[in-house]
Amino acid sequence: MEFEAATAWLYAQTPQFERIGAAAYKPGLQTVIRLAEAFDNPHHKYKIIHVAGTNGKGSTSHTLAAVLQQAGYRVGLYTSPHLVDFRERMRIDGRMIPHEAVGDFVERYLAMNLGLEPSFFELTTIMAFEWFARENVDVAIIEVGLGGRLDSTNIISPELDVITNISKDHCAQLGDTLREIAHEKAGIMRESIACICGEPSEEIRGYLAEEARAHRTPLRFAQEEIPQVSFRHIGNELIIGHTPFGTLNYQLTAEYQHENALTVMAAILQLRRQGWSIPDNAVKSGFAGVCTLTGLAGRWMKLADSPLTIADTGHNIGGWLHLAPLIAALPKPLTVVLGFADDKDTSDILRLLPDDADYIATQADIPRARNAEKLACQLREAGLKARPVAGVKRAFDEARAQTPAEGAVFVGGSTYVIADLLKLL
Repeated sequence: MEFEAATAWLYAQTPQFERIGAAAYKPGLQTVIRLAEAFDNPHHKYKIIHVAGTNGKGSTSHTLAAVLQQAGYRVGLYTSPHLVDFRERMRIDGRMIPHEAVGDFVERYLAMNLGLEPSFFELTTIMAFEWFARENVDVAIIEVGLGGRLDSTNIISPELDVITNISKDHCAQLGDTLREIAHEKAGIMRESIACICGEPSEEIRGYLAEEARAHRTPLRFAQEEIPQVSFRHIGNELIIGHTPFGTLNYQLTAEYQHENALTVMAAILQLRRQGWSIPDNAVKSGFAGVCTLTGLAGRWMKLADSPLTIADTGHNIGGWLHLAPLIAALPKPLTVVLGFADDKDTSDILRLLPDDADYIATQADIPRARNAEKLACQLREAGLKARPVAGVKRAFDEARAQTPAEGAVFVGGSTYVIADLLKLL
């Protein structure tokens, strides 16, 4: 089957959470277990590191992959969602899955006639697992799609679990309280399998410690494992000093990457304890080249210098607590292009936005997107100067046109806004 036909079938025949939201969410593992069995349980054929958390999963997963690549391992990487190309979801040593491999998998699945009705994520998860097995990876970094306990990826038996942090997101699926959400994320914990956590909040760390005791899981917190590091921002570089690996230059430069960097370093130390060979020079080169080595995009991403133009995929309150001060510090005059998914509670985010910016409300090209007029009204109700512009391209063009060279443009609010933007560049 041709790639275009295969992806068209996937989008048309399998419900995709990213596009339609809760209607596509299938909690439970029965279907994905049957799929895995049909493909000879490919996830049992290589080592796995499992990464969950509300924010930072992508940055953490990509950085771990980059370090392990540089250490000489053949590394599979499964993340979601994609920005431009479906194949971004699954990579080996930074190389996306070939077009023909996608078509071949869908063709084989259809020929099996299993009588299942998998979701988009269930099917793509098994596609990634099976491709990694066929390509004989040494290790796969597997990012949780949503939650943890009932996520399709949670059929694996990992060498190490990682939980980046916990904040409110996907509350309809995961619960309304941080304790409930922590319970769902902690569902990836396993007896006797070490778990590294990057959560900075003492309260939530307490919840996770309770869960770890219940699961009989050895739990280590990154802040305790890496206590003395320093962070300096020099130009477009993030310099991390006093690490167990020497001074690191991190290619991900935003301040919110500090927590992710600690989490990755703590995970590397734990893998070393478990016998993995990861030299200091591999850590240094992995941190320095993570975007280049793995194709990571959309994290405080500079698109232009004049005016300074930044894009970021942050889309929930946890992410925006870090983003808002960075946006407020951008050069003035400042134009902010925002779009959100309509099922997101953004009331707390709107209260964080700087009041000295000009806002353009827009909407991504997905059914879940909040109407631009509706968002503009909400922004004005929050006391901000805002107008609606339907369509990300038009909104971006107008933002760039109205902002002088000495000013700045920020684009964000939704992964799908950034996806629409990058398709245009």
